[in-house]
Amino acid sequence: MNDFREHSPLRSLPHSLRLEILAPATVEKVHDETLAVLETVGVTIASSDLCDRLAAAGGDVDRARHRVRFPAALVEQALARAPDSFTLAARRPEADLLLDGTAGFLSVDGCAAEILDLETGRRRASTKADLAMASRLADALPEISLLWQPVSARDVPRSAQSLHELHAQVANSTKHIQMMTAVNPRAARGVVEIARVVAGGGDELRKRPILSAFQCSLSPLTYEEGALDAAVVFAEAGVPCGFVVMPISCATAPATVAGGLVQSNAEILSGIVALQLLVPGAATFYGACTTVMDLRSGAAACGGPEDLLFQMAAAQMARHYRLPSSVGTFATGAKSPSWQGGLENGLSGLASCLAGADLLCGAGLVYSAQVFSLEEMVLDCEVFGLLRHLVGLPAQVAAEPSSLPILEEVGPGGHYLDRKHTLQNMRRQWMPRFFDRTSWEGDEAPAGDHARRAAAARARELLSAHEPEPLDESVEREILAILETYGKHEGEAADG
Repeated sequence: MNDFREHSPLRSLPHSLRLEILAPATVEKVHDETLAVLETVGVTIASSDLCDRLAAAGGDVDRARHRVRFPAALVEQALARAPDSFTLAARRPEADLLLDGTAGFLSVDGCAAEILDLETGRRRASTKADLAMASRLADALPEISLLWQPVSARDVPRSAQSLHELHAQVANSTKHIQMMTAVNPRAARGVVEIARVVAGGGDELRKRPILSAFQCSLSPLTYEEGALDAAVVFAEAGVPCGFVVMPISCATAPATVAGGLVQSNAEILSGIVALQLLVPGAATFYGACTTVMDLRSGAAACGGPEDLLFQMAAAQMARHYRLPSSVGTFATGAKSPSWQGGLENGLSGLASCLAGADLLCGAGLVYSAQVFSLEEMVLDCEVFGLLRHLVGLPAQVAAEPSSLPILEEVGPGGHYLDRKHTLQNMRRQWMPRFFDRTSWEGDEAPAGDHARRAAAARARELLSAHEPEPLDESVEREILAILETYGKHEGEAADG
């Protein structure tokens, strides 16, 4: 495969192509309506302590209803405190990710409760071993730059689930890890303890945050007990913490696309504003996985045209606020790697590419983000590779010398097969690993199965050969001790 950054340990997506999907007037309309929502409607924040602290910081708080309203001037002041760029560090510095708007990075997605078994092809409940396996495969794929928790560790104590999930990942990958399952302050503190052990101490973690996190709103316009408290724990430890919203149009968001954009924007900004009021200057990001409801079933309908608009608009709104963006990408509604999955994920990847998203989250999910597939993760990396090649082509064309000599050499009616020019340049062409370009006669398998079979074989090959850099034995012992401590308190609030 030719790749214009073949020797890089990670393969990012340069932002050399850009399409602004919203007109400037529309961006201002969404912004103005969002400010009005935050000032007049407000958001529910279930934590009484945070309501008190936000009131002291200038928020208009109705304590009886846990309703917090943010005056427009306060929103603008808080947003100005957030850094416009920062680095997501990795155990190996060459795998660090600079979020400065110049490139996008692909992650695995999650946190599915089920996995498609690589050997049987059947879905089943996921385990910690599955998470370790998925993380090891992601570590081997250069297209994957950071790791969410693609599946849940459903076989561990709930009181320490997110800690077990982090353990499974740091032991099987040296890439940056982004926690999506530490959703209360107890879980956040345990996760930070483990991150400090791996990083070499609290100061080292603050200097090189090998971990980041995000918190989700409960649409519409609600942050449940613990979510913002956890964000504060992360921020105070120097761990970047963003906010990702997942409203569903017609169900937990308005039926109109404009309404979905305004609500999503309000939910994200309310989290960011609250964090900046409580921990000024904390590294954060703007995340959106907005989708629509399937009008036949009532379920989330990932993969449609509204999703593409929401992806592109989210990245554009993030730029408007000078914030890194995290955009829901891929996550086909298909039940397995298939024609539908390829179409939906190809369009989704292109939308996030043209939108200039900083974090593309992510690879591997099927069945509208409910099931994880190792084969799908491999195939999504193929799509990502195709897009990387595409964005490099304009610069390649501009840098190439005149074509006149080779055209004169071959002339009308000739061919290029035996020309030195062809030999020198042909390997710059993108070559797929999994697309089916075999002859009809040479493939006896059912039509449409080629890519999935090839991806499964590649996954097995990488899992067999790839050995991630292990943790030091002393680090492993400390992590196990932390897991034992947190696992003893099964009666406490679940962290998962």
